[in-house]
Amino acid sequence: MIVYCATSNPGKLREFQLAAPDFDVRALPKSVRPPEEHGDTFEANAIEKALAYGHHTEGYLFADDSGLEVDALDGAPGVHSARYAGDHATDVGNNTLLLDRLQGIHNRTARFVCVIALMLDGKLVKTFRGVVEGHIINEARGSRGFGYDPLFYCPAFGCTFGEATIEQKMQVSHRGLALSDMFTYLRNISST
Repeated sequence: MIVYCATSNPGKLREFQLAAPDFDVRALPKSVRPPEEHGDTFEANAIEKALAYGHHTEGYLFADDSGLEVDALDGAPGVHSARYAGDHATDVGNNTLLLDRLQGIHNRTARFVCVIALMLDGKLVKTFRGVVEGHIINEARGSRGFGYDPLFYCPAFGCTFGEATIEQKMQVSHRGLALSDMFTYLRNISST
């Protein structure tokens, strides 16, 4: 089954394809411009993106919104995770700002959250949510992954997402859990 994903992030696309090797997960053409995100929740942004991208293809399409919530920062960076350090922020800039804001704070509990909105022929079918708990360490460790991965320590396998293999990460990550639920749903409806 072909399923289109609405992302321009190569790291996310790799994870999407790895999550379901029995599906043909394809990115939309690069000419499709991403919509601005106006939602104040991951779910609102995922649905907004899915609706905006949905008219570019027939069949199934999904869009996700994901990010990091840090308890000591009242859930920030949250839906602003990708642009925490500004509209043209880089991973390094976002990570530096996060560590600056956590200076002197001992409670660094955090979670990654992902919400996926699944569309069929331009209509919302269902949303799927994945969450993984961890905490923010004092300095980046590992060169794998992207975004906040090198700062996010995951107790499930005793290292940061930046140190974990993509296969390890997909077993417990927010995106891996949401994708697993979505692909299970698609397998179930395609077998009926």
